[in-house]
Amino acid sequence: MQTLRQFQEIFHSYLQENQFRNQPRELYEPVNYILSIGGKRLRPVLVLMSQALFDEKIEKSLPAAFAVEVFHNFTLLHDDIMDEAPLRRGKPTVHIKYDVNTGILSGDVMMIAAYDFLAKIADESKIPALYKTFNKVAIEVCEGQQYDMNFETRDDVTIPEYLRMIELKTSVLLAGAMQMGAIIGNASAADAEHIYQFGRNVGLAFQIQDDILDTFGDPEKFGKKVGGDIVQNKKTYLVLKALEVADETNKKDLQTLMTTPTINEEIKILTVKNIFNQLNIRNLAETLKEDYLKTAFEHLEAVAVPKERKQELINLANDLMMREV
Repeated sequence: MQTLRQFQEIFHSYLQENQFRNQPRELYEPVNYILSIGGKRLRPVLVLMSQALFDEKIEKSLPAAFAVEVFHNFTLLHDDIMDEAPLRRGKPTVHIKYDVNTGILSGDVMMIAAYDFLAKIADESKIPALYKTFNKVAIEVCEGQQYDMNFETRDDVTIPEYLRMIELKTSVLLAGAMQMGAIIGNASAADAEHIYQFGRNVGLAFQIQDDILDTFGDPEKFGKKVGGDIVQNKKTYLVLKALEVADETNKKDLQTLMTTPTINEEIKILTVKNIFNQLNIRNLAETLKEDYLKTAFEHLEAVAVPKERKQELINLANDLMMREV
């Protein structure tokens, strides 16, 4: 099986070859712009890696990988508009560089283009199954975004609700990308489901890790401001778990801190972190993350292909969990 870097290079070449050169230029230039500032291309690469477990002719899944990447960036483009975010991956967001109306319309065309590329799969018999998976994922991602928005005005969010939200908003796209690769690779229904569950559980572990890093990470290595979730009063797993296990005093203090506007960011972050440390919240979150990762590897182990073909996926999952804090 090829290395992660090789998969990335293959996808990058395909991305470059399929830039949008359609007219009007004002509609498609923002699409090329947001696709050009991409990161590690994790989701499309997972399509390729998943197919390669069963069939190493990964050129078969490149259109599906591209569809996944276009869809993912469409969601980011619209999320940035909703959040009024000025930057994406260190660059101006589309609605800032162009304008809000352009961002909305360019995002719309990206969603349609994703379906167009899915239809380019050479084996047309696979298209109905791919559409079924893609549609399910697309709807769930939107549901996850709505839950996230709902939680901003609720003070009674539960841990199961939060975990379901991050599953929908983050994990299902990783899982669906892998399931699509398995479908193209002619995996059995059982293997395709195991691959889906591997991606789903890795995604959940990744998001819990992100929650941990946002509070306890090294800002030089994390890539964004540490404590941002606390400042924004976000109901992360760390906050919800602390509220669950805290005594009345800590619970009241935390509820007050996380439901009032931030006046002094540094003091608020330090105070909340001190409560987390008293309650051993970081270790509890690490345990949950490891449970998800263990479940992910159990599903990957159950996939009926030689173990050596799985190694690059194992390495990738471990690398995602080993981001420096």
